[in-house]
Amino acid sequence: MKKLSARRRHPLAAVVVLLLALAATGGLYAAFAPAGKAQADDTAQSLAIDEGKKLYAVGCASCHGVGGQGTTDGPSLTGVGAAAVDFQVGTGRMPAQQPGPQVPKKKVIYDQKEIDQLAAYVASLGPGPSIPTAEQYNPEGADSAKGGELFRSNCAQCHNFGGEGGALTNGKYAPGLEGVSNKHLYEAMLTGPQNMPSFPDSTMPEEQKREIIKYVEDVNGDKSTNPGGLKLGGIGPVSEGLFSWIIGLGLLIAVAIWTAAHTAKAKKS
Repeated sequence: MKKLSARRRHPLAAVVVLLLALAATGGLYAAFAPAGKAQADDTAQSLAIDEGKKLYAVGCASCHGVGGQGTTDGPSLTGVGAAAVDFQVGTGRMPAQQPGPQVPKKKVIYDQKEIDQLAAYVASLGPGPSIPTAEQYNPEGADSAKGGELFRSNCAQCHNFGGEGGALTNGKYAPGLEGVSNKHLYEAMLTGPQNMPSFPDSTMPEEQKREIIKYVEDVNGDKSTNPGGLKLGGIGPVSEGLFSWIIGLGLLIAVAIWTAAHTAKAKKS
Protein backbone atom coordinates (compact mmCIF):
# COMPACT_ATOMS: atom_id res chain seq x y z
CA MET A 1 0.00 0.00 0.00
CA LYS A 2 2.82 2.38 0.74
CA LYS A 3 4.33 1.69 -2.68
CA LEU A 4 1.07 2.47 -4.44
CA SER A 5 0.49 5.65 -2.48
CA ALA A 6 3.98 6.83 -3.31
CA ARG A 7 3.22 6.58 -6.99
CA ARG A 8 -0.08 8.44 -6.62
CA ARG A 9 0.11 11.87 -8.42
CA HIS A 10 -0.48 15.16 -6.66
CA PRO A 11 -3.93 16.65 -7.37
CA LEU A 12 -2.34 19.74 -8.99
CA ALA A 13 -0.07 17.72 -11.26
CA ALA A 14 -2.58 17.70 -14.12
CA VAL A 15 -2.97 21.49 -13.88
CA VAL A 16 0.80 21.97 -13.99
CA VAL A 17 1.11 19.70 -17.03
CA LEU A 18 -1.68 21.64 -18.80
CA LEU A 19 -0.03 24.99 -18.08
CA LEU A 20 3.32 23.71 -19.34
CA ALA A 21 1.67 22.47 -22.51
CA LEU A 22 -0.02 25.82 -23.09
CA ALA A 23 3.23 27.64 -22.44
CA ALA A 24 5.07 25.39 -24.85
CA THR A 25 2.42 25.92 -27.50
CA GLY A 26 2.57 29.69 -27.05
CA GLY A 27 6.32 29.59 -27.07
CA LEU A 28 6.37 27.64 -30.29
CA TYR A 29 3.95 30.09 -31.89
CA ALA A 30 6.00 33.05 -30.73
CA ALA A 31 9.16 31.37 -31.92
CA PHE A 32 7.95 30.45 -35.37
CA ALA A 33 5.00 32.57 -36.55
CA PRO A 34 6.15 36.15 -35.76
CA ALA A 35 9.78 35.28 -36.36
CA GLY A 36 8.87 33.87 -39.75
CA LYS A 37 7.06 37.10 -40.69
CA ALA A 38 9.93 39.23 -39.41
CA GLN A 39 12.39 37.10 -41.32
CA ALA A 40 10.33 37.51 -44.51
CA ASP A 41 10.26 41.30 -44.02
CA ASP A 42 14.01 41.37 -43.45
CA THR A 43 14.58 39.31 -46.57
CA ALA A 44 12.38 41.61 -48.68
CA GLN A 45 14.21 44.66 -47.31
CA SER A 46 17.58 43.09 -48.03
CA LEU A 47 16.52 42.34 -51.61
CA ALA A 48 15.32 45.92 -52.06
CA ILE A 49 18.65 47.25 -50.76
CA ASP A 50 20.59 44.94 -53.09
CA GLU A 51 18.55 46.01 -56.12
CA GLY A 52 18.82 49.65 -55.09
CA LYS A 53 22.59 49.33 -54.83
CA LYS A 54 22.72 48.10 -58.42
CA LEU A 55 20.60 51.03 -59.62
CA TYR A 56 22.72 53.41 -57.58
CA ALA A 57 25.96 52.12 -59.12
CA VAL A 58 24.65 52.87 -62.61
CA GLY A 59 22.83 56.16 -62.12
CA CYS A 60 24.23 57.86 -59.01
CA ALA A 61 27.72 56.67 -58.06
CA SER A 62 29.53 58.83 -60.61
CA CYS A 63 28.52 61.98 -58.73
CA HIS A 64 27.81 60.82 -55.18
CA GLY A 65 30.59 58.26 -54.85
CA VAL A 66 30.55 54.47 -54.85
CA GLY A 67 29.50 54.31 -51.19
CA GLY A 68 27.46 57.52 -51.11
CA GLN A 69 30.32 59.43 -49.49
CA GLY A 70 30.01 62.31 -51.97
CA THR A 71 32.43 63.83 -54.49
CA THR A 72 33.18 67.26 -55.91
CA ASP A 73 30.22 66.74 -58.26
CA GLY A 74 27.67 65.66 -55.66
CA PRO A 75 27.05 65.80 -51.89
CA SER A 76 27.23 62.89 -49.49
CA LEU A 77 24.06 60.84 -49.18
CA THR A 78 24.82 59.44 -45.76
CA GLY A 79 21.91 60.27 -43.48
CA VAL A 80 19.71 62.02 -46.08
CA GLY A 81 17.10 59.30 -45.68
CA ALA A 82 14.63 57.62 -47.98
CA ALA A 83 12.36 60.69 -48.17
CA ALA A 84 15.06 62.76 -49.87
CA VAL A 85 15.57 60.07 -52.51
CA ASP A 86 11.84 59.72 -53.10
CA PHE A 87 11.56 63.48 -53.64
CA GLN A 88 14.66 64.03 -55.78
CA VAL A 89 14.22 60.97 -57.99
CA GLY A 90 10.42 61.08 -57.94
CA THR A 91 10.40 64.62 -59.36
CA GLY A 92 13.04 63.85 -61.99
CA ARG A 93 15.64 66.13 -60.47
CA MET A 94 17.92 63.16 -60.01
CA PRO A 95 19.88 61.82 -61.75
CA ALA A 96 20.99 65.30 -62.79
CA GLN A 97 21.74 65.95 -66.45
CA GLN A 98 24.58 68.34 -65.66
CA PRO A 99 25.96 70.26 -62.67
CA GLY A 100 24.70 73.78 -62.09
CA PRO A 101 23.51 76.24 -59.44
CA GLN A 102 20.20 74.34 -59.25
CA VAL A 103 18.90 71.06 -60.63
CA PRO A 104 15.54 71.57 -62.38
CA LYS A 105 12.52 69.31 -62.33
CA LYS A 106 12.29 67.06 -65.37
CA LYS A 107 10.76 63.81 -66.62
CA VAL A 108 11.06 60.92 -64.16
CA ILE A 109 13.16 58.04 -65.53
CA TYR A 110 12.58 55.46 -62.78
CA ASP A 111 9.31 53.79 -61.83
CA GLN A 112 8.10 53.84 -58.23
CA LYS A 113 9.42 50.35 -57.46
CA GLU A 114 12.91 51.36 -58.56
CA ILE A 115 12.65 54.61 -56.61
CA ASP A 116 11.72 52.61 -53.50
CA GLN A 117 14.73 50.36 -54.05
CA LEU A 118 17.08 53.33 -54.43
CA ALA A 119 15.56 54.86 -51.31
CA ALA A 120 16.07 51.62 -49.37
CA TYR A 121 19.74 51.52 -50.33
CA VAL A 122 20.42 55.16 -49.45
CA ALA A 123 18.52 54.73 -46.17
CA SER A 124 20.86 51.85 -45.33
CA LEU A 125 23.84 54.23 -45.48
CA GLY A 126 22.67 56.14 -42.40
CA PRO A 127 19.52 57.08 -40.50
CA GLY A 128 17.38 59.81 -42.02
CA PRO A 129 13.76 60.83 -42.71
CA SER A 130 11.63 58.01 -44.05
CA ILE A 131 9.05 58.29 -46.84
CA PRO A 132 5.84 59.71 -45.34
CA THR A 133 2.64 57.71 -45.34
CA ALA A 134 -0.51 58.82 -47.17
CA GLU A 135 -2.08 59.67 -43.83
CA GLN A 136 0.73 62.09 -42.99
CA TYR A 137 0.39 64.24 -46.12
CA ASN A 138 -3.39 63.95 -46.58
CA PRO A 139 -4.73 67.54 -46.20
CA GLU A 140 -8.32 66.47 -45.60
CA GLY A 141 -9.65 68.25 -42.53
CA ALA A 142 -6.62 70.55 -42.22
CA ASP A 143 -7.10 74.28 -41.60
CA SER A 144 -6.26 76.18 -44.78
CA ALA A 145 -6.32 79.57 -43.02
CA LYS A 146 -3.68 78.45 -40.53
CA GLY A 147 -1.75 76.95 -43.42
CA GLY A 148 -1.77 80.34 -45.14
CA GLU A 149 -0.32 81.98 -42.02
CA LEU A 150 2.41 79.33 -41.80
CA PHE A 151 3.13 79.62 -45.51
CA ARG A 152 3.48 83.39 -45.42
CA SER A 153 5.77 83.14 -42.38
CA ASN A 154 8.03 80.36 -43.64
CA CYS A 155 7.69 79.95 -47.40
CA ALA A 156 6.45 83.13 -49.11
CA GLN A 157 9.86 84.83 -48.96
CA CYS A 158 11.04 82.49 -51.71
CA HIS A 159 7.96 80.91 -53.28
CA ASN A 160 5.87 84.16 -52.99
CA PHE A 161 2.54 84.21 -51.20
CA GLY A 162 0.71 82.35 -53.98
CA GLY A 163 3.33 79.63 -54.44
CA GLU A 164 4.28 80.93 -57.88
CA GLY A 165 8.02 80.66 -57.20
CA GLY A 166 10.67 83.33 -57.56
CA ALA A 167 14.29 84.12 -58.32
CA LEU A 168 17.06 83.78 -55.76
CA THR A 169 20.76 84.67 -55.94
CA ASN A 170 23.50 83.26 -58.18
CA GLY A 171 21.19 81.61 -60.70
CA LYS A 172 19.11 79.81 -58.07
CA TYR A 173 15.35 79.99 -57.80
CA ALA A 174 12.39 78.79 -55.77
CA PRO A 175 10.20 76.64 -58.05
CA GLY A 176 6.48 77.14 -58.44
CA LEU A 177 4.28 74.80 -56.41
CA GLU A 178 1.43 74.34 -58.85
CA GLY A 179 1.02 70.69 -59.79
CA VAL A 180 3.39 69.39 -57.09
CA SER A 181 1.96 66.32 -55.37
CA ASN A 182 1.09 66.43 -51.68
CA LYS A 183 3.66 63.75 -50.93
CA HIS A 184 6.46 65.71 -52.58
CA LEU A 185 5.39 68.91 -50.79
CA TYR A 186 5.63 67.07 -47.46
CA GLU A 187 9.00 65.53 -48.38
CA ALA A 188 10.37 68.91 -49.45
CA MET A 189 9.46 70.42 -46.09
CA LEU A 190 10.87 67.39 -44.30
CA THR A 191 14.21 67.19 -46.13
CA GLY A 192 14.94 70.71 -47.43
CA PRO A 193 16.07 70.00 -51.01
CA GLN A 194 18.76 72.17 -52.58
CA ASN A 195 18.36 75.78 -51.37
CA MET A 196 15.33 75.14 -49.17
CA PRO A 197 15.70 74.86 -45.38
CA SER A 198 14.41 71.66 -43.78
CA PHE A 199 11.47 71.61 -41.37
CA PRO A 200 11.65 68.38 -39.32
CA ASP A 201 8.73 67.42 -37.13
CA SER A 202 10.57 68.85 -34.13
CA THR A 203 10.49 72.29 -35.82
CA MET A 204 7.24 72.06 -37.77
CA PRO A 205 4.85 69.36 -36.50
CA GLU A 206 3.09 67.03 -38.88
CA GLU A 207 -0.25 68.84 -38.50
CA GLN A 208 1.28 72.16 -39.57
CA LYS A 209 2.76 70.56 -42.68
CA ARG A 210 -0.69 69.26 -43.55
CA GLU A 211 -2.13 72.75 -43.08
CA ILE A 212 0.45 74.22 -45.46
CA ILE A 213 -0.33 71.51 -48.01
CA LYS A 214 -4.02 72.34 -47.68
CA TYR A 215 -3.31 76.03 -48.31
CA VAL A 216 -1.19 75.31 -51.39
CA GLU A 217 -3.89 72.97 -52.66
CA ASP A 218 -6.57 75.63 -52.22
CA VAL A 219 -4.48 78.37 -53.86
CA ASN A 220 -3.15 76.39 -56.82
CA GLY A 221 -5.71 73.60 -57.14
CA ASP A 222 -8.09 73.01 -60.01
CA LYS A 223 -10.94 74.58 -58.05
CA SER A 224 -9.12 77.81 -57.22
CA THR A 225 -10.24 80.98 -59.01
CA ASN A 226 -8.57 84.29 -59.77
CA PRO A 227 -11.17 87.06 -60.07
CA GLY A 228 -8.47 89.56 -60.98
CA GLY A 229 -7.79 87.96 -64.34
CA LEU A 230 -4.14 88.07 -65.43
CA LYS A 231 -2.25 87.69 -62.18
CA LEU A 232 1.28 88.44 -63.49
CA GLY A 233 2.83 85.67 -61.44
CA GLY A 234 0.87 86.53 -58.30
CA ILE A 235 3.47 89.06 -57.18
CA GLY A 236 0.91 91.11 -55.26
CA PRO A 237 -1.48 94.04 -55.77
CA VAL A 238 1.09 96.80 -55.18
CA SER A 239 3.65 95.38 -57.59
CA GLU A 240 1.03 94.42 -60.15
CA GLY A 241 -0.57 97.88 -59.90
CA LEU A 242 2.80 99.57 -60.38
CA PHE A 243 3.50 97.34 -63.37
CA SER A 244 0.15 98.28 -64.94
CA TRP A 245 0.76 101.98 -64.23
CA ILE A 246 4.16 101.93 -65.90
CA ILE A 247 2.80 100.14 -68.97
CA GLY A 248 -0.19 102.48 -69.18
CA LEU A 249 1.94 105.60 -68.73
CA GLY A 250 4.39 104.32 -71.34
CA LEU A 251 1.57 103.82 -73.83
CA LEU A 252 0.27 107.34 -73.19
CA ILE A 253 3.74 108.82 -73.79
CA ALA A 254 4.11 106.80 -76.99
CA VAL A 255 0.71 108.02 -78.25
CA ALA A 256 1.61 111.62 -77.41
CA ILE A 257 4.92 111.39 -79.30
CA TRP A 258 3.26 109.79 -82.31
CA THR A 259 0.53 112.44 -82.35
CA ALA A 260 3.02 115.27 -82.12
CA ALA A 261 5.11 113.81 -84.91
CA HIS A 262 2.12 113.66 -87.26
CA THR A 263 0.68 117.14 -86.76
CA ALA A 264 0.50 119.57 -89.65
CA LYS A 265 3.24 121.69 -88.11
CA ALA A 266 5.57 118.76 -87.91
CA LYS A 267 4.90 117.85 -91.52
CA LYS A 268 5.67 121.46 -92.73
CA SER A 269 8.98 121.52 -90.87
